Amino acid sequence: MSRPVPNPGILDIAPYTPGKSPVAEPGRKVFKLSANETPFGPSPKAIEAFKNVAAHLEDYPEGTSRVLREAIGRSFGLDPNRIICGAGSDEILNLLAHTYLSQGDEAISTTHGFLVYPIATMAVGAKNVVAQETNLTCDVDAILKAVTPKTKLVWLANPNNPTGTYVPFDEVKRLRAGLPSHVLLVLDAAYSDYVSRNDYEMGIELVATTENTVVTHTFSKIHGLAALRIGWMFGPEHVIDAVNRIRGPFNVSTPAMYAAVAAIEDTAHQAMSKQFTETWRNWLTEEIGKLGLKVTPGVANFVLIHFPEKGKTSDETDAYLTRRGLVLRALKNYGLPHSLRMTIGTEEANRLVVDALRDFMAGK
Repeated sequence: MSRPVPNPGILDIAPYTPGKSPVAEPGRKVFKLSANETPFGPSPKAIEAFKNVAAHLEDYPEGTSRVLREAIGRSFGLDPNRIICGAGSDEILNLLAHTYLSQGDEAISTTHGFLVYPIATMAVGAKNVVAQETNLTCDVDAILKAVTPKTKLVWLANPNNPTGTYVPFDEVKRLRAGLPSHVLLVLDAAYSDYVSRNDYEMGIELVATTENTVVTHTFSKIHGLAALRIGWMFGPEHVIDAVNRIRGPFNVSTPAMYAAVAAIEDTAHQAMSKQFTETWRNWLTEEIGKLGLKVTPGVANFVLIHFPEKGKTSDETDAYLTRRGLVLRALKNYGLPHSLRMTIGTEEANRLVVDALRDFMAGK
């Protein structure tokens, strides 16, 4: 009996595996620290804006997300006509792959890059080429060495998930200068709002001054709108025009759009979240390090914790923490089988994780 057959290569794609969600048990408080969700939730102004739209859910959204593009433009000093919005930045990444990659092309990502990159690449029949990292950080020279005549696109998360590391802006500019002009450089700045380093820039300057660079961003992290699936991209006019030709006409819902406008305008909520995250990221790195565990220095809203291959392994630690209601992210699918990623949570959650790790390492 015959049946529909997927396109070549589709069944070779490993499906995206999200961080596990906790299973509530009677009498046990559970903290989900596996999905890089903000512990503060969205701005109250965003919640109010979302509710205000509820009386008009029968109306189609405005098809170009104009009010949101204008709000992003005001916030970052950008031309709204060079901005496109999507159902999360994931949709935009996939749209870029469909626009610029085809059968036989190659796209480069790094060893521990975001798993959506190879999925988007392979879904259109292109080959995902992996450039090796150095100390869990993007290596510009390794990327440039991986370029071939078939290379059409380079994916770069900066900061990177799940390592939390980043590439200084001078290195990003060196990467752009070293790539052929026909290669599109995609800078994924999902976690840029948490960075306070003087040598970091999310990529807007490069986009503004080149014809072959785009930067994507999301409202799922510091803005706390992950459930609404909304993101955006700033790019050259010719890229925006091309992607808009295959973008769904109503890909951003009206509630998501207005909630995002309110969120990006609430700078006080963002500043509070950023300061809290920085304080507790430093605290967690120091306290976990005191337990004899290595933590990769990061700049995002999570920490990457490494465990020995024998003895107190990441699998055993993960199981122990889960029993105590603390759910972290295992990273086997990211090629980090001996590590756990911990989202920075509330003060209570952060302290409980350190206490639990201390007990586990002590054999309690």
